[in-house]
Amino acid sequence: MTISEKLKIIKRLSGFTQESLAQELGVSFATLNSWINDKSKPHKNKIDRIDNLLSKYTGVSVVNKEVSVTKKDIIKKKAKKYKNILRLILSRNDLYDQFILSLTYNTNRIEGSTLSEDETAAVIFRNETIANKDLVEHLEAKNHQTAIKFLFTYLKTDKINEDLILKLHGLLMNGIRDDAGRYRRHGVRIVGSNVPTANYLKVPKLMVELIKNINKKQTDIIKQATIIHSKFEQIHPFSDGNGRIGRLILSAMFLLNNLPPAVIENKEKKLYLSYLRKSQLKSDFLSLDDLMCDAILNGFRIIES
Repeated sequence: MTISEKLKIIKRLSGFTQESLAQELGVSFATLNSWINDKSKPHKNKIDRIDNLLSKYTGVSVVNKEVSVTKKDIIKKKAKKYKNILRLILSRNDLYDQFILSLTYNTNRIEGSTLSEDETAAVIFRNETIANKDLVEHLEAKNHQTAIKFLFTYLKTDKINEDLILKLHGLLMNGIRDDAGRYRRHGVRIVGSNVPTANYLKVPKLMVELIKNINKKQTDIIKQATIIHSKFEQIHPFSDGNGRIGRLILSAMFLLNNLPPAVIENKEKKLYLSYLRKSQLKSDFLSLDDLMCDAILNGFRIIES
């Protein structure tokens, strides 16, 4: 692991700003920026300090340069601290509400919503109407909240199946589309992308195959979920709402494997869409897999905040 990678992980897990991390390490902002961008290397005493911070915030011992600490190592270590993450979320109102807010705000922003995080909270928790905001944006926020609540409760006793996916779409598009809860019956393009989508006549069969793969036991759940997400979005089974449903399926897969919901933040939208296209056009899933690790770590940050 490079110094740059270590520093980025420390920032992500600690909540340090670049300025505060520089102060913690006893260097200038410019020096830290140079390390993060691989333009210079720290001296041995600073490397030791960085390794100590990495150990502190990951819980993984870093004893020398030969030790490789990946994001998946960190995620595995963190998951071992919790017997049942879904049960934990359902038992604590603060976690429950924060996941609902973070998932709803970010997933809708990725799809073009203009509601801020505070405005989203006002809509979903206090049933407020935001002036100068479209009614559809209000419905999208409330509907996504309803879909997440249903999903969290559902996963206590059941696995992912076709009925669940159609139900989630019905909840998400309730009052927005007439075909809520049904697969599309026409061709469709992914806006802003040259990725070909499935022939609508093949969608039902492709979804059956995809769900079989969702429920196959794999040693690397993050890789499995990444590939599933890429394929789901390329099938594009619905007329609208595919991105949001796909991200709900991601969170469901992780929760069923004792990992937190994947919070893909809106600030990563460009990278996320770029990596998704790369996976679909070139079958290169590494960058998207790495982003999924970040999204899971965002979920852990909510649990541990």
